[in-house]
Amino acid sequence: MPELPEVESVRRGVDEWTAGTTITGAEVSDPRILGTTSQRRIDPSAVDGFVSAVQDARILGAERRGKFMWLSLAEQAGLSAGPELGILLHLGMSGQLRIHSPGEEVHRHTRAVLHLDSDRELRFVDQRIFGHIGVQPLVHGYGRLVPASAVHIAADPLESAFDLGAVVGELARKRTAIKSALLDQTLISGIGNIYADEALFRAGVHPLAVPARTRKSRLAAVLESATKVMSDALAVGGTSFDALYVNVNGESGYFDRALLVYGRGGQECVRCGTEIAKITVGGRGTHYCPNCQRSPRYR
Repeated sequence: MPELPEVESVRRGVDEWTAGTTITGAEVSDPRILGTTSQRRIDPSAVDGFVSAVQDARILGAERRGKFMWLSLAEQAGLSAGPELGILLHLGMSGQLRIHSPGEEVHRHTRAVLHLDSDRELRFVDQRIFGHIGVQPLVHGYGRLVPASAVHIAADPLESAFDLGAVVGELARKRTAIKSALLDQTLISGIGNIYADEALFRAGVHPLAVPARTRKSRLAAVLESATKVMSDALAVGGTSFDALYVNVNGESGYFDRALLVYGRGGQECVRCGTEIAKITVGGRGTHYCPNCQRSPRYR
């Protein structure tokens, strides 16, 4: 699943092409894209409701928190005052947002299209249909307006609302493996399997270390490493292992070339030459160096 750098790369492209434009029409070719992964039986009227809700809406810009992205909409003229609205664009595991001219060939996995007054189209392509698009009210969550379904999602390391000291304090109370804690989007958002492994390696912390029994300075080092590695990944468009993750122009990210442990099980550690190990933590494949990330010893 795309993590913070990948979603932010897409957000920047979407914002560049859509901010300030007006939606002149919409199409939903597969109603399943309007539901969540646990809600795939969609009432046919939902399509008409979505199209009606976005018709003539002006896009203020594309925003993101963690792995969630949305288009903030301006209030539509003639409508009574109500909650601010946004179009949630959750990529899931295989979702893509692509910018096209109206006459260009439509990919067979295109599930929804927003027509813009800039003579461009924003197309939601999703092979596996684990993604989601839908209109939601924007509500206050962790210091800013976010889609209602993301109100429980914590601030991510690249936004101003992120408080390193406060997150370290919350992390220090966790008695689960630190790898699992880093994937808890209610604690810190945006970090997924790839960047959790990379951050722990860079900080020299074993993925099975228990935060509650780890020095706060080491916990802070992990979070700082996560911020740095995701920033580095963002600079090169994120990490692409296959054609499912691309930005709005169809280009892949190149950070896979800079990964130090993730996906390198059985290979030599770039620091010490020890063989990179792979274990399962919380159901997720986890890579680490047994020498650089020593097993925790608690008394």
